[in-house]
Amino acid sequence: MECVVAEAFTDVPSEAPHVGEADLIARAVEGRRREFITARRCARSALAALGSSHQGPILAGPAREPLWPPGVVGSITHCSGYRAAAVARRDDIIGLGIDAEPHLPLPDGVMGAVATTPERIRLTPLRRHMPEVQWDLILFSAKEAVLKAWFPMTRRWVDFREIDVRLEPSTASFTAAIRDHTPFEVSEGDALSRVSGRFVTAGGFVMTGVAVSRGGK
Repeated sequence: MECVVAEAFTDVPSEAPHVGEADLIARAVEGRRREFITARRCARSALAALGSSHQGPILAGPAREPLWPPGVVGSITHCSGYRAAAVARRDDIIGLGIDAEPHLPLPDGVMGAVATTPERIRLTPLRRHMPEVQWDLILFSAKEAVLKAWFPMTRRWVDFREIDVRLEPSTASFTAAIRDHTPFEVSEGDALSRVSGRFVTAGGFVMTGVAVSRGGK
């Protein structure tokens, strides 16, 4: 089971968008254009490393989700100072989601919209024992990664508070379940009660990822 990631920490100011993707950012501000162009370049680099011959445009679906070539699943993320894309073969992985965020406190009010009361309670000892880590942010990022894996599989959006995430610092991992959607139903017919992911804090960033393998293994 292979998952390929390509990343970039800077943009190329003079880089033009792929001709087939230009319309997607025709009305975007310059900063958004730059991050889009770089992230799509990362996506094509990851596809090439996976062995895919696709170097054409990576278009967007109705919900602005990336549309990958046949037989491939993938995810794209970008934040200030970082862009990345991850891809895998659909024969191995049916859902893939990645997210990256600057390792900074969440803005005021965000945690209340993201976390359930049980999640907030579970974060309390983590904050006490490892105060240098922004655990609220890791929880938020984990839910972003889960959503990016969930939507392409199910074509259904869920609210952040419908996702129950349990962080495990000793293994830098987490598990997630979608409340009121049991089992974790996916379009290929596989059914999972929960999914697992990983997180890392490095270089001033928090990065999270979820890979749902076929059969949930």
